[in-house]
Amino acid sequence: MVDIKISGRKVTVSDALRDRVNEKIGDALKVFDISPMSCDVVLRVDKNPSNPDRKTCEVTVFVRKNVVRVVASADDMYAAIDEAADKVTRQLRKYKTRVIDRRQRAQVPPAPVPSADELANLIAPAPEEEDDQLVREKYVELTPMSEEEALVQTDLLGHDFYVFTNATTGLVNVIYHRKNGGYGIIKPKVEENPDA
Repeated sequence: MVDIKISGRKVTVSDALRDRVNEKIGDALKVFDISPMSCDVVLRVDKNPSNPDRKTCEVTVFVRKNVVRVVASADDMYAAIDEAADKVTRQLRKYKTRVIDRRQRAQVPPAPVPSADELANLIAPAPEEEDDQLVREKYVELTPMSEEEALVQTDLLGHDFYVFTNATTGLVNVIYHRKNGGYGIIKPKVEENPDA
């Protein structure tokens, strides 16, 4: 059985809410019965009355070296918990499929690395007044992993890109979601294949 830690922000976690989380999220976690696995659930209420979906359920599942994170909001906390459980089920199924299929996909040759001009076209221009303003700073732990593991982690987190240390080369790489489908990878120039 997975240990589910439940906390509330601006909301008291009643026994009924705790039971609903344990039932719904607990069932979702059974999709992929693997150890070690732990789960943090945060129930949150936005005090802004103009927001119709003020109740939020945020679920973070730690499975081996990967993190699966989902957020669901609704006008009712029970509905938010149910939606989060559905999302966790889908993400864990996707993770399970990725892990099983990883060996088969490893035999497929990697996609060509895009040019700098192609990468520049992927970046959405920011509004002019925000061009020179740093709005957020985030520190990440660069975990050594394969490109395939980084791709799985990108999907599980629902991010457009993922920064990691390439376990083969020891250098920092970035996997990103391409606008026109598929994924790309950015590598330092020192990794460039001279035969390509």
